[in-house]
Amino acid sequence: QVQLVESGGGLVQPGGSLRLSCAASGSIFRINAMGWYRQAPGKQRELVAGIDSGGSTNYADSVKGRFTISRDNAKNTVFLQMNSLKPEDTAVYYCNADVVSALMRRNGYWGQGTQVTVSS
Repeated sequence: QVQLVESGGGLVQPGGSLRLSCAASGSIFRINAMGWYRQAPGKQRELVAGIDSGGSTNYADSVKGRFTISRDNAKNTVFLQMNSLKPEDTAVYYCNADVVSALMRRNGYWGQGTQVTVSS
């Protein structure tokens, strides 16, 4: 069993910053890609940023230049540094990981989500 635990969400004013963390634990052999998604009320879940095991990254156009995804492979953790936040960034942010377990089974896992609210 693999668990993803997110932290770092909260309320921030427009123009402010937040850093999200997501730690994976459990029966892990290897983690391939990791990513952050978000879902705003009434909208579909969308990819915000992704990072593969080699460190290559991709971003949604709406966050390019403002958000930075990174990972610590030794700690099975992925981060999302969010700067210059806008009200439209308000959403529940979810961590996702493509994991190969110790039993050599590959599955995608989701965290429980963390609320980010950008408001004055």
